[in-house]
Amino acid sequence: MLPHQKGPSSASPLATSVSASKPFNATAFRRFSTLLAIKLLKRFRKYEGSVLMLTDKICVKYGPHMQLSEASTMHFISENTSIPVPKVICAFNHSDQTYILMERIKGDMIARGWAKRGEESKAKLLLQLKAMILEMRELRPPDNMGVASVDGGKLYDCRISGPSYFGPFDTLQDFHRRLRMGVDFDPRLDSDVQNLIKQQDSTWPLKFTHGDLSSLNILVRDDDIVGIVDWETTGWYPSYWEYTTAYQVNPQNSFWVNEIDKVLDPMPKELEMEQIRQRRF
Repeated sequence: MLPHQKGPSSASPLATSVSASKPFNATAFRRFSTLLAIKLLKRFRKYEGSVLMLTDKICVKYGPHMQLSEASTMHFISENTSIPVPKVICAFNHSDQTYILMERIKGDMIARGWAKRGEESKAKLLLQLKAMILEMRELRPPDNMGVASVDGGKLYDCRISGPSYFGPFDTLQDFHRRLRMGVDFDPRLDSDVQNLIKQQDSTWPLKFTHGDLSSLNILVRDDDIVGIVDWETTGWYPSYWEYTTAYQVNPQNSFWVNEIDKVLDPMPKELEMEQIRQRRF
């Protein structure tokens, strides 16, 4: 057991001062129609992860692990940027599950056939992605916003140790303390953990962050990016978070590490810091 190890802190004042996402366009008719469509079609229509393709133009993402903030995020991005995201038709909670009915973007994951693409095609797509990320990072958080989802509520990331839902946090220090499971500085700690805590005491600006810019979440048609999807890990995070989470690739996405520095400003010190945290916590 590491010295000075604490459990995750209780919810910060931010959690009570900012309300969570609300249902979106959730009329009784839309709720009933969505639930009925799922009941009738789930045995016949295709699933992609937690997304059921109801028709060629409409899909529904649902499950107990989801939050309404994902719908709020897509609406926020569509209202404030030119980034292509699924248009949310309605979003609501029912029987401990969240449902997001949205338009279906027709496109292939950028991962599909990447190795066979010519260099000019790759460069064109990466340039588009870089412009979209820059546009997202130019968004500014509301006054007094901490590390939180788009609406100031809880964050979600299944890659973080402990509960997948966590926060929100008033300060970066609170956020980093949660990432290292409550461990505070102590000279008896291993040197790499001491250095990690010292590094995490630095300051970074908050940036709006997708948090999972995997090649599996970028949709393309020919040489055009037509959609960025899966916004459940999004929030206002320290500026390095987009870069370091992009490196957390899965086996289907292993080639993507070679492209990250072409679309995001390299942050090698922060990447090393995060890799130490992942090893130790």
